[in-house]
Amino acid sequence: MNLKELYQEIILDHGKNPRNLRRTENFNKDAKGHNPLCGDKVHIYLKLNENKKIEDISFEGQGCAISMASASIMTDLVKGKEEHEVKEIVSDFLDMIKEKDELSNNILHKDDKTKLMCLSGVKQYPMRVKCATLSWHTLTSAINNSQEEINNESN
Repeated sequence: MNLKELYQEIILDHGKNPRNLRRTENFNKDAKGHNPLCGDKVHIYLKLNENKKIEDISFEGQGCAISMASASIMTDLVKGKEEHEVKEIVSDFLDMIKEKDELSNNILHKDDKTKLMCLSGVKQYPMRVKCATLSWHTLTSAINNSQEEINNESN
């Protein structure tokens, strides 16, 4: 199996069988995001402990396979991480999806970086970048306790 096939398989798996697709019990931070251009919607739920570590994260929503796969992969990768690590992962992902060829953080293991890299191909399709980044911008909004709904039309 070549790398392109592996990437497609990961996206299809997470798109059809999203991880953490539920509402976190006793969440203490949340945010909503919407991409009006294609109809993607996401609601991110976080349970941060007193040390600002993500004890649980989940999402509810609907959208295209890229949007759902991205939210699924994101929730898998940031669960158990500290807030400052999550911010670094988000920043690195957004840089990669828009301009860089590789991820540069040292927080994620190689397998986790491969999962994220499977979304790198969307940069060839500007409208799909918005699908892939919606949940990530919404996660940032939840961490920052912003009450404004993320509208990916302008990102």
